[in-house]
Parts: sequence; structure tokens; C-alpha cells
Amino acid sequence: MGNTAWGWDNARAVFGVFAIAGIAWLLSENKRKFPWKIVLGAIVMQYVFTLLLFGVPVIRAGLSSVNDGIDVLIRATREGTKFVFGPFIGDQEAWEKLVGTPGPIFIFQLLPLIIVIGSLSAILWHWGILKVITRGFAFIFQRTMGMGGPTSLSVAANIFMGQTEAPLLIKPYLKIMTRSELLIVMATGFATIAGSVLVVYVSLLRDSLPAIAAHLITVSIIASPAAVALSLIIVPETEETSKAHADTDFKYHSTMDAFATGATDGIAIIWNIATMLIAALALVYISNSILGVIPADWVGGAPLSLDRILGWLFMPFMYMAGVPVEESIKAGSFVGMKTVFTEFYAFIELGKVPVDAMTERTRTIVTYAICGFANFGSMGILIGGLSIMCPERRPDFLSLAWKTLFAGTLATIMSAAVIGSLPYSLFTSVENEARISQPAVVAPAPDATTVTPPPPAASNPINSPAPAPTDPATPQTPPVEPTSPQQ
Repeated sequence: MGNTAWGWDNARAVFGVFAIAGIAWLLSENKRKFPWKIVLGAIVMQYVFTLLLFGVPVIRAGLSSVNDGIDVLIRATREGTKFVFGPFIGDQEAWEKLVGTPGPIFIFQLLPLIIVIGSLSAILWHWGILKVITRGFAFIFQRTMGMGGPTSLSVAANIFMGQTEAPLLIKPYLKIMTRSELLIVMATGFATIAGSVLVVYVSLLRDSLPAIAAHLITVSIIASPAAVALSLIIVPETEETSKAHADTDFKYHSTMDAFATGATDGIAIIWNIATMLIAALALVYISNSILGVIPADWVGGAPLSLDRILGWLFMPFMYMAGVPVEESIKAGSFVGMKTVFTEFYAFIELGKVPVDAMTERTRTIVTYAICGFANFGSMGILIGGLSIMCPERRPDFLSLAWKTLFAGTLATIMSAAVIGSLPYSLFTSVENEARISQPAVVAPAPDATTVTPPPPAASNPINSPAPAPTDPATPQTPPVEPTSPQQ
């Protein structure tokens, strides 16, 4: 589990929180205007939120129970996929009994969760539940950080919604926002994730990090004030901001309209994720094939690969966030994967890392660092979506694109540093509660009249490679899983 006592790694992370603000200052458009009060207030808010979520027993118990709710969502989604795709393709357990090895059910089981969550989120918004929670966070951000009503509403909405969905709530205000406010809207979208994909990431990491749901909820909350502060450092406010109350006309006509629209939006997200992953994995393979030509003796005795290069580039950031030096290069490679490709790919690769190959503390810090939409592909998605909503501000969106990527990336790393600066014993209790709450899996008694295939190799069935077709009646030895690019 790693060291739970407070030590040098934690102290370095405290320095890292302020060092990240310093890096943002180097990128500032006006270095003479530094928002000290907002930066210090954002840092205090990050620690307060974290201590409330993990330090208050009642709230901590609520976070621990989120895993039970996710189990229900997974089982509910499986019922739908079994009906649509059949009892074998739509059910991981049935597939394994048929073939004898984990199957290629990524798009048939994992991604359909996005449809279910998208539909459920839309219904909760229509019923007013999410709306009340969002406005509560908006009130806190407006009062503590001095933001205008529309900006604070967008920041709060990004905790639950995607980078292009949240700005829809303030669409009428985009044309009158200052450049600083626009950067805040864009950067908070890059520093958080949508609720529709949160459950998917929980499915990928729950075996190695049982309390992953609590961590993902926390990072979306604490990364928001970090993104606001870093945005105001990079583009300091020089104009009068709007203090008007943000009344949004974003609504559904009925519960059935919310249900259908949310499900349809989920389909669009699924195909976007699938196409991005196909392209990302292909580029990783091509890059590693080219880099593999370089003799290993020239680069430290190990074959050169893309993840090694990305690990070297982002290693200083993860070291500042409190990751031990011996794990900082590996941790940096995941941040690089998330930035160059997508956070989805980074979460998949992190889920493949064996439990004993990375300490639980480092795995947690990495989770916070990669939990955001800040990557090259998202730049095009965000600019395209905002340009449709407000075409007259397209030049501003384009000029702020790279600043958005920097602010969003630094915000998630700052959140990781906040977690790294605290004693890990604060989080181990939640991890242990999540482990205890997981139901034990009882294997059915074997039938003497049938031939039982050998058990598959221990791995996450969601991200395992597709097996070769085999005769269901013939036992097969599971193939050795190929080494992933970062291992």
C-alpha cells in the first residue's frame, strides 16, 4: 500500500502545489498582475474539500457506498447488453465459460455504461436534482472566488457534465464574457471529467484501487478551483466581469425527452471514444515500432518506446506531486499518454499495471493527475463545440486553446499534489471500507459431465485482448497477454 506516514514525499508535494502556480505564472500574459488571494483561496478550498470528503466519517461512508451503486449500474447495463447482443457477447461471465478466456467485450459491456449514465443524468437534471447540486457549488465558487454568476455556474456544472455540455448552460453569456472568464470556462472543462465516463473509469481501476469512485468524485471537485486560479494566473482579469445571476434555459421537455436525449448523447460519446482509441493505439504501435529501431545500448539498455519518452518529459511534474523518485518516470508516462492521446487510454493502461508493480499511494496520485479531458484531441472538440454556440468569439477560443491545455493539465497535477501532500492514512480507511463492501464471488460447482475450461489468467476482463476462436468443448491454455507499451 505504500508508506502511510507523513514524510519527505508529502513535504515535497506541498512545495509542488505552489511550484505549479509558479509554472502558470511563467506562462502569464501579465506577470505583474498575480491573483494572490484567489490562488491561496483555491488551494485552501482544495484542502478543505478533500478533508471534508475523506475526514468526516458520515461523508466518507457515503463515498464508500458509491461502489455499491456502481455495481447496480453495471448489472443493469448488463441486462440491456444481453438482450441486444445476446447471452454470450453481452455477458462477460457467459463469454468466459464459452471460450475459456476473457473476451473482447469492451464496446459491448464497458462503453454501454455511458448510455445508461447519460440517460440517468439527463433525467436527474430534468427532475431538478442535479440542477440544485450544481447551483449549490456555483454559489460557493461565486462567493469564495469572486466569479460572475454565469462563470461560476459553468465551473460547477463541469463537476458533473462534459466539457461541451457545461457551456450550454451559459450559452447566452458567452458573447459578453471576458477572455479570462472564457479561459476559466474552457480550462475547468479540461480539468474535470463527465459523469458519463466516471463509471467507466471506476470499472477499469476498481480491482487495484477499490475506492476509485471516491477519488474520481473528489478530483472533479478539487480540480475546479485549481483550474480557476491557474486560468487567472495565465490570463489575469483586466475587465469588469458580469455579476449577473445565470438563468439557464437548458431543459428537457419531459422525462421521456431527457431519457431519449441522454441515451442518444451517450451513443455519440461512445463512438468518439472508440474512434479515438483505435487511432491512439495504432499510433502507439507505429511510434514504438519506429523507436524500436534505435539500439537499446544507446538509450540505457532497454528498448526505446513512446511511454519511456513521455515518462521522462512528465517525470518532474509527478516528482513534484509527491511520487517517489523510483516511480516518477512510470507515473509520468501515464500523464503523457493522457495528454498526447486521451485520458481514456491512460486509464486503460493504468488498469493493466499489476497491483504489486506500483504502490497504492502512487496509483492514487496518478489517478488524480490523469483525471481530466486535457489532451490534444479535446482541443478540437472543445473549440468546435464552443464555436457552434458562439461563432463571433471563435478567434478568442482559438487564441486560448493552448492556454486551456496548459491550465487544465496543471490543474489536475496540482490536485494530485494536494493528495500527495496529505498522509495516505487519510485515504487507506476508505480503501479498506471499499474492499470490505465488495461482495465475495462464489464459483459455481463444476459439472462432472462437462469439460471445464482452465481458468483465465488474472486480468481485468474489460481491457484484455481478444482471444483467438476456439472449440468450446476443448480446453485451451490461455495465451500469454502481450506486454502493453508502458510495461
